[in-house]
Amino acid sequence: MSATSPTGPLVGVRVIEMSGKGPAPFCAMLLADMGADVIRIDRPTKPGRAHDNYIDPQLRGRRSVAVNLKNPDGVETVLKLVEQAEVLIEGFRPGVMERLGLGPEDCKVRNAKLVYGRVTGWGQDGPLAGAAGHDLNYIALTGALHAIGNAGMPPPAPLALIGDFGGGGTFLTIGVLAAVLEARTSGRGQVIDAAMLDGVNAMLSFTRGLHAAGWWLDERESNLFDGGAHMYANYETKDGKAISIAPIEVEFYDQFMAIMGIDPTEMPARMDRKGWPQWKEKLAAIFKKKTRDEWCAILEGTDVCFAPVLTMGEAPDHPHNRTRKTFVQHEGVIQPAPAPRFSRTPSAIQRPSPKPGEHTAEVLSDWGLDDDTVAELIDSGAVGVYD
Repeated sequence: MSATSPTGPLVGVRVIEMSGKGPAPFCAMLLADMGADVIRIDRPTKPGRAHDNYIDPQLRGRRSVAVNLKNPDGVETVLKLVEQAEVLIEGFRPGVMERLGLGPEDCKVRNAKLVYGRVTGWGQDGPLAGAAGHDLNYIALTGALHAIGNAGMPPPAPLALIGDFGGGGTFLTIGVLAAVLEARTSGRGQVIDAAMLDGVNAMLSFTRGLHAAGWWLDERESNLFDGGAHMYANYETKDGKAISIAPIEVEFYDQFMAIMGIDPTEMPARMDRKGWPQWKEKLAAIFKKKTRDEWCAILEGTDVCFAPVLTMGEAPDHPHNRTRKTFVQHEGVIQPAPAPRFSRTPSAIQRPSPKPGEHTAEVLSDWGLDDDTVAELIDSGAVGVYD
């Protein structure tokens, strides 16, 4: 996609992203893929650093302005950009932006319509608000982590998808978009407090309903969706790989039994928890008799709710992923295609991942600063450029 012809439902929306890691850049990527003009505020740096040869797909689609936030003129430059923006997103600990002179109240003076998105692990208040943490810690405090893993063992450290990108970045995106819609009606911006803790807790609503009804036990590998049930589990195949099955509905389960050639009346009832270990032992022995590809030939495409467990290297080559173009190659890197998909205003990777300061002069000019002012800011070191 040409950098001069953005596409997507958010074309025309201007967003400032304060550089960071994890959920805020993920939110910025989603907004950029949907066509927003996202400007990333980076620290000034010099060519030759490690990032020169590293392509981060999560940074795709936006332009970078390098700003020295220890310089008052640098802070003033960001505030001038705020005057032209609809959204600012940041992922620092509570109080950091205020100390820089870029907190919500500072920005509100310049732009009363600004939507100010903040994402943290613990939230903007509470006893832990100022403490360091990571995805693993945030999901631990909700009860989600306790429910993951094998019985008789501590929970594993799952990929940082649940807290950082599910509970944090995704909920920040939802909050930002909702607030932008509201601001266009009311003429007033607001602050979004997107805590990974809160987002993950919201994602647990279905499981908490089961728990409240007495259908979910606080014991790992003892429930329908945590690997306890034989019909919702992963199994090793003859070649040491793995497959997943999930025929929890009766009609899917019956088809699974028929394809596998199993008479379920000879085994414990489908929903008998005490019988699940016996079932899992039986299915494990059956699945070990064939390779993963052989099971794909038998089960893939049926209603038994089956998929092979693919590595990250294998996933882009699966026929379904190839047909849907679930992955794309951009800048020589295989990466996820923009999601979700729009029928009339399709999202796209709008431009390559930027180097810090790569677009400083271009952006400042586009966003209303005259050439002399831009030159003065560069000469004074208030902003930087990537040479």
